[in-house]
Amino acid sequence: MRRTVYFVLVVVVILLTACSNEGDHTQDNEANKNKGKANAETPEIQTDEASEAFENMFPLTGEKANAEVDNRIVGVMVNNHDAARPQSGLSQADIVFEILAEGNITRFLALYQSEMPEVVGPVRSAREYYFELANEYNALYVYHGAADFVDDMIENRGIEHLDGSIYDNNGILFKRESFRKAPHNSYLQVAAVYDYAAQKGYATTATYDHLPFLTEEEVQALSQGDARQVEIAYADNPAEIVGFHYDDNSEKYIRYNGQEKTVDLNASDPIEVDNVFMIEAEHEVMDDAGRREVDLVSGGNGYLIQKGNIKEVQWENQNGRIIPVNDGTPVGFVPGKTWVNVVPTSPGIGQAVSISN
Repeated sequence: MRRTVYFVLVVVVILLTACSNEGDHTQDNEANKNKGKANAETPEIQTDEASEAFENMFPLTGEKANAEVDNRIVGVMVNNHDAARPQSGLSQADIVFEILAEGNITRFLALYQSEMPEVVGPVRSAREYYFELANEYNALYVYHGAADFVDDMIENRGIEHLDGSIYDNNGILFKRESFRKAPHNSYLQVAAVYDYAAQKGYATTATYDHLPFLTEEEVQALSQGDARQVEIAYADNPAEIVGFHYDDNSEKYIRYNGQEKTVDLNASDPIEVDNVFMIEAEHEVMDDAGRREVDLVSGGNGYLIQKGNIKEVQWENQNGRIIPVNDGTPVGFVPGKTWVNVVPTSPGIGQAVSISN
């Protein structure tokens, strides 16, 4: 009898356990169903740039960012002698001003703020219109050497600067490279710029108003025009002819110098820009060495080329910044990088610039 009762109790326990397990499985299935339903009803949070709200804008490129954008602009004099090509760091400049320096050879003032390369160069000597331009953009002016009277102007006008001739080949701020000969071998070590500026008591952060930029809708509305090949003749010498060729894939302009693509040293990707801004300005030779004065204040005629389109504009110096205008109203840049070519009023951009499809 006892054995029969014991057997019945075992059977009951087994049945109860089975029911309990079945209930657990049912609850698990319901939970999974509800979880799946919740996932289907709640879309995944999008984190791509198209849906992200940005807090800041880089002032020279118009590109959006959530990081702080208050690092001070650094303006570097970059050599464009054929013995200095290809240069280092130009692809990361926000704006490059290209102006005649001596003879028919141009020199660059490269402004850096949204991107900071490791190395920029070769770095060359100062000129008055370059350091005034850098100062108007509130940039730290970096160069390597200058005529005594130019050094005096820089000191007397309070231009905040770093002169490579003082730090020549110290290996920290400036380094002489052996693969080129002086004066085409001085390279700025960018990581040290703010430290050396701070040592001189200069501010390393600044707040900037942004340049005029087109909205996304305005950029998309730009039609593909026939300004696809641009050439700027600083001289009859092919080595001093600058070209910009429109690339359909990137929708940017690839820069050429002397029929060769402009690339960064040790890099294969060409330098590309979103805006080609050409202006004419009065040039006057001021000494036997061929140094010039260039009027970057009075304004004048210009061309603005974007996305295959050309616009005839005027340029104005507004609070020290070179701006395209139409009837006095600023014309927006396409967000991105800009190359500004300054040509003499004689012969003027109408003669120096050729544009084709």
